Amino acid sequence: MVNLDVYRKRLERIEELLSELSEYSGRGAIIIVEGKRDILSLKRLGIEGNFELATRHSLFNFSERIAGLGSEVVILTDWDRRGDLLAVKLSEYFENFGLKPELQIRNKLRLMSQKEIKDVESLYTYVSRLKLKTGSCFEQDLP
Repeated sequence: MVNLDVYRKRLERIEELLSELSEYSGRGAIIIVEGKRDILSLKRLGIEGNFELATRHSLFNFSERIAGLGSEVVILTDWDRRGDLLAVKLSEYFENFGLKPELQIRNKLRLMSQKEIKDVESLYTYVSRLKLKTGSCFEQDLP
């Protein structure tokens, strides 16, 4: 059985990353995900902002259009093989257009959760499970 402190620490780190993502979003950054369920999961976690789906367009044209907006970009593709390839390709295109995308949030989420989940759409459920295991969900409900 895993020690409760391990779950608490993991939850704390994930919440820090979500807070960082929220800060990017608050500054007008574009958050790039793969699907509509990814957006729903992030919104349920309190992340609002400008989401773009990378899977609906030619990646070159998509990257060119997003780079032309002049906003910060956070790549938050899934951490499966397809998501990894997509993140690398998008990153290359954005850099060619003179934009340095944020990839650290994705990479850290991947490291913290890769044995448990492999995609952004599962993030809300995963965080909820961690809160339940640690009893954290009850702390927020107190006045």
